[in-house]
Amino acid sequence: MAEPLVTYPNSQPFPGVIGRTLESSSPAWPLRASAPDGAPNVVVIVLDDVGYGQLSAFGGLCSTPNIDRLAQRGLRFSNFHTTALCSPTRACLLTGRNHHTVGLAAITEMSLGYPALNATMGFEHAMLSEILVARGYNTFCVGKWHLTPPQETTAAGPFDRWPLGRGFERYFGFLGGDTDQFHPALTYDNHTVRQSRTPEEGYHLNADLADHAIDFIKDAHTCAPDKPFLLWYATGAGHAPHQVEPEWVEPYRGRFDMGWDEYRRITFAQQLELGLMPAGTELSERDPDVEPWDSLSDDARRMYARQMEVYAGFLTQTDHHIGRVIDFIDGLGELDNTIIICVSDNGASAEGGEHGTRNEGLFFNLAPERLEDNLEVFDIWGSQDTFNHYSWGWTWAGDTPFRRWKRETYRGGVTDPCIVSWPASISARGEVRSQFLHAIDVLPTLLEAIGIDAPDRVRGVTQSPIQGTSFAYAFNDPDAPSRHHTQLFEMFAHRAVYHDGFKAVCPYPGRSLAEAVDKGHPFGTALSEAILDELDEHDWELYNLNEDPAECHDIGPSSPEKLQEMKALWWSEAERIGALPLAATGITRLFTRRPTVGAPRKVYEIFPGGSPISFAAAPRVNNRAHSITAFVEIPNADVEGVLLSHGNRHGGYALYVAERRLHFVHNYLGLRRFTVSSDSPIPVGSTTLRMEFAPTGPAQFLKGLGTPAQVRLFYGEQVVGFGELEYTVPSTFSTTGVSCGLAYFDTIDPVAYNAPFEFTGTLHKVVLDVTGDLIINPEAEITRMMTEQ
Repeated sequence: MAEPLVTYPNSQPFPGVIGRTLESSSPAWPLRASAPDGAPNVVVIVLDDVGYGQLSAFGGLCSTPNIDRLAQRGLRFSNFHTTALCSPTRACLLTGRNHHTVGLAAITEMSLGYPALNATMGFEHAMLSEILVARGYNTFCVGKWHLTPPQETTAAGPFDRWPLGRGFERYFGFLGGDTDQFHPALTYDNHTVRQSRTPEEGYHLNADLADHAIDFIKDAHTCAPDKPFLLWYATGAGHAPHQVEPEWVEPYRGRFDMGWDEYRRITFAQQLELGLMPAGTELSERDPDVEPWDSLSDDARRMYARQMEVYAGFLTQTDHHIGRVIDFIDGLGELDNTIIICVSDNGASAEGGEHGTRNEGLFFNLAPERLEDNLEVFDIWGSQDTFNHYSWGWTWAGDTPFRRWKRETYRGGVTDPCIVSWPASISARGEVRSQFLHAIDVLPTLLEAIGIDAPDRVRGVTQSPIQGTSFAYAFNDPDAPSRHHTQLFEMFAHRAVYHDGFKAVCPYPGRSLAEAVDKGHPFGTALSEAILDELDEHDWELYNLNEDPAECHDIGPSSPEKLQEMKALWWSEAERIGALPLAATGITRLFTRRPTVGAPRKVYEIFPGGSPISFAAAPRVNNRAHSITAFVEIPNADVEGVLLSHGNRHGGYALYVAERRLHFVHNYLGLRRFTVSSDSPIPVGSTTLRMEFAPTGPAQFLKGLGTPAQVRLFYGEQVVGFGELEYTVPSTFSTTGVSCGLAYFDTIDPVAYNAPFEFTGTLHKVVLDVTGDLIINPEAEITRMMTEQ
């Protein structure tokens, strides 16, 4: 008889009996991971750029009945904090570690080559999904990801930091920081996909996300109804673009004509009534960057009110589709034993500037955001033809009762809505909890609620310590003292530290943008050692949040010893969690040289039929000489379609064939399109179609203008078209990438053609060359000189 335990090389002991035949052996199947008995489902809803005072559940004037329903079936946590920015907060939520510790001191696109800033989360910081999938959960991720190093978001991978590489079994959404709600850049599991229908056919991203979330749950439930699931549900709302169907906006018509000052007054009163703020709380004073509503012109008030109507409709529509997912879980009979946590990732966003913007791309290109440009698209604000964002007056109002906003560590940037619903284990209904919480506390809370310990090793990798503190203790004890005592905040060198009710803040570049200019270091100024010394000496403020929740009264001058203690605490915490070096913000960080997956190159061969090149990895052609050459077979005179496209209707360029001519269009941020066309028909047969872009002057970056340029078009080496571009996009196109043989995402010129406008001839490949080597062609030079006369 064989021994009852046999060990094979490179394997675990076999607990059964192995004899010479089945007759003398007994089987033992490999153990399958299983969740604890009665383990709850987990749904984490992450809203984007939604301020503390916007959701109706937190006293705001944007109707969100389904989120209200969660609050009524559970708890509002009124003292929940984030990092002031999206990627970092998501990293905290999923790992239970501080954002500097995991390498995400800022968004992935602003990564730098330092441990706190490299946007490359190590596998020693396991995500909730990685822990739960190993404990018998299905794991689904839907919506915004924004946690992959930008250079790793292409079809070449590596894929180990995409959702499926970090423990999620299914994924549908967008990998970057934002996307067009009507023409999104979609990823399904590990590959790019096109949207299922057009906006004219009823497409909107929020509906698509809800559909896929429901399908993922449905598929798993059909096959294993007793298996719990994790659903990470991260919407694009309310990040720009605030795009939504007009029927969701119409109910808000006229609702915000009273303006942002009155909005704050109404919302603050409702927050006091709901018990979100203690009695005696003062409303923070007017932000220095925001004009009084009554001082604005009629056109400005009309435009700004419309911006908020559209934003509110966007949130209400988002809430509707969240409700569809909740209803589906309820229909399975599992809603009571589903932990649902709903949070926002940071305060409301001021990236729309003073006037709001018809195209958020203006902000990222330092282009003026002007009221008159917005008024031109008043009637279509929020449609597919705008990439819109509201005025920062609404940002300030949306963060009621706090001061400031996203990217800053005042409470307006870091204090956010948090709702927890779990009727099976939380007896309270509709109550408020005021314990201090941070995003790093969510993971340990969920592990405790499920009944599992944080693992020492995940996939063979020894784990770093969890830095968050479970707040499950507060579920059924409203008076329990806070257990999270100390928390560092830092975003783009704007610093703060909390400790047991006190908070010290060191604002950078200033308490307001106006003050920053007066101090000589406006937005985007690099942080020097001298500036840092000056800040540490003069600019720290101190607040007693127990008495002054809205940070109205700086008690630093009257409590210098306490302030010095808090300043020292910031530096010690910064060392402990690895928050140094400090790095200020600036658009130039978007263009930092980073390690690439492949070897650096200046000539790109792009083939039709493949995946598009992602936005973050797209070749940079702005302000530099470059050429596009398409190798084609033209079978007849009816051939048409896109050869190469980069961007969308809100900014980009395309080389395409239409009406027997070759055309190049450069779309300047949705404000103006420059088109150069060939002057003769494209010949039938095998040929090359070529565009050359030659800068003719310097870019004016501080005015939002890229270099002027001359564009030449060629059939083979014969020049067939010439044109001047008065100015171009200086820095970055829209958040969509490069596609070959079709407009994969959207059109560059909605007047000339509609997506996908696939090329109907034979396209072998397109070569995009940024070496600056252009054809020297006498005929081209003669054409240019004659044109200039």
